[in-house]
Amino acid sequence: MSLLRTITSPEDVHRLTPRQTGELAAEIREFLVESVSRTGGHLGPNLGVVELTIAMHRVFSSPVDTFVFDTGHQSYVHKLLTGRHDFSALRKRGGMSGYPSRAESEHDVVENSHASTALSWGDGIAKANVVRGLDDRHVVAVIGDGALTGGMAWEALNNIAESQDRRLILVVNDNGRSYSPTIGGLAHHLSTLRTTQGYEQFLDWGKRTLTRSGAPGRFAYEWLHGLKKGLKDVVAPQGMFEDLGIKYIGPIDGHDIEAMEHALRRARAFGAPVIVHAITEKGRGYTPAEQDVADRFHAVGQIHPETGLPVAPSRFGWTKVFADEIVHIGRRRSDVVAITAAMLEPVGLKPFSQAFPDRTFDVGIAEQHAATSAAGMAFAGLHPVVAVYATFLNRAFDQVLMDVALHKAGVTFVLDRAGITGDDGASHNGMWDMAMLRIVPGLRLAAPRDEATLRSALREAVDVDDAPTVVRYPKGALVDPIEAVDTVDGVDLLAVPASSTAVPGKGSAPAAPRRVLLVGIGSMAQTAISAGEALTAHGLAVTVASPTWVLPVPSPLVKLVGEHDLVVTIEDGVADGGVGALLAQRATEAGMRTPVHTIGLPAVFLDHASRDQVVTEQRMTAADVTRDVLSALTRD
Repeated sequence: MSLLRTITSPEDVHRLTPRQTGELAAEIREFLVESVSRTGGHLGPNLGVVELTIAMHRVFSSPVDTFVFDTGHQSYVHKLLTGRHDFSALRKRGGMSGYPSRAESEHDVVENSHASTALSWGDGIAKANVVRGLDDRHVVAVIGDGALTGGMAWEALNNIAESQDRRLILVVNDNGRSYSPTIGGLAHHLSTLRTTQGYEQFLDWGKRTLTRSGAPGRFAYEWLHGLKKGLKDVVAPQGMFEDLGIKYIGPIDGHDIEAMEHALRRARAFGAPVIVHAITEKGRGYTPAEQDVADRFHAVGQIHPETGLPVAPSRFGWTKVFADEIVHIGRRRSDVVAITAAMLEPVGLKPFSQAFPDRTFDVGIAEQHAATSAAGMAFAGLHPVVAVYATFLNRAFDQVLMDVALHKAGVTFVLDRAGITGDDGASHNGMWDMAMLRIVPGLRLAAPRDEATLRSALREAVDVDDAPTVVRYPKGALVDPIEAVDTVDGVDLLAVPASSTAVPGKGSAPAAPRRVLLVGIGSMAQTAISAGEALTAHGLAVTVASPTWVLPVPSPLVKLVGEHDLVVTIEDGVADGGVGALLAQRATEAGMRTPVHTIGLPAVFLDHASRDQVVTEQRMTAADVTRDVLSALTRD
């Protein structure tokens, strides 16, 4: 029996010998490569934290001690050590989540997979432990060096430094290769010295005693304190953290279990906030990931485990269209600049950065800063294009509203993975953007349906210099071109295939067919076309509209509402307060009595599943639309 199979809880990890922990680490890496290559998932981050996670579970006792993983995509090892070994349906409906999940285990706490939040979570939990008198409980918050670029993390550090009564250990998982780890007895000795309460008491005594003697004493104390700090800054890069008032241990080799255990035990014994700085290697132990410089193994689809190559090449997708078009725009307009929040390649800005390195700005995981910095650039004469995943724009709503829109700044936000993303679960679905942004004064939002409308929307968006513009598109491969058969003042009308199975009219003089308007927003345009074909077969007169620009609601679309007996809108965002709801509101304000039926996502957090499964479960297929229309007409 393998050692990993015997691990059903953290108690089993505690009982291992030092030699066995090394064997367990090797087995975990083998398991991760084999399992994730079959299902897809976050491979590189988890290979990098194997020893670190083992050490955490050997020093602390989850769930009495609380573990918080920033972003959470590096929690696979934690799942294994808490008895969850079935990775066969990872990120699939009914299977294991790709992030911590309270529904899965009492050992999971934070499900939100947005970065830079772990320190605030840890601070809050540690404060609650103090208030409740739970002085024997510790909180361990793991945050990557990348997530420390987020402003929220520094807000948390500022607050954590204010109090010394919280048993809070902040593990910085540094895989940026910024420092070489300090190892050996000297590093252990310095760590022990810095985290010994007697040492701190001696410093307090020195400050009180020396400063009583006036200026000479104060000078002596400051000289000694400066000497101490200068020496520590020479041997380890902790000055930045200790200037905040938080004790620091490290850097530690994050792949040395014994060294990590020693550092974590010293941090645990200190009884106040401590930073443990661990140096790790992303993709550790898997040669294709170690040799990859483009970080392709951060998240993978199905791959061949021997080579790391995809099982099936990915089709040309929406992101690649944006990547190509923004370069063309950049060549045409020298004032266009690009901003990314630590996701240069995932959002498609790498080609732009290669063509225009001086016009590309990576601000780190700081979406709020990205939006306001863009407003500043717009004021100074540039046109910024801020490219983020749709789910991450939620974090910058105040800046979009008050810094960009209020100041009528010409900033374009490009939202990748808008709508239903599925596999990554509740926190990654980009379903909130249209309902959220519809209240922003002056904002224009485009939801293109195919490659041609995406390219034209981008060109039009960057030509607007007196208001924010947004272009959203879904995750994955492109759909086939969807041609418009007519355009009414910017609202495209799509072809409905003629049906050979039309239901014949009853009687010698059939009544005029009921007129139905189907409005397919963005990626739901094809659904509207398919539903239109089915409804035509029932003898209805169907119009399918697909406006590229949906906010503000186009007035020609409102006019079309009044020309039909029933209107159905289909969108891959939240239906309550979405584009369809706004269309209904505008039609009512115009005095129209045509009923408008909105189809979209409910305002709930959706479990991980494929996009098709979510569409089916939420009754958003063409067959569902057809049934809804027929039912609504029957009620009339």
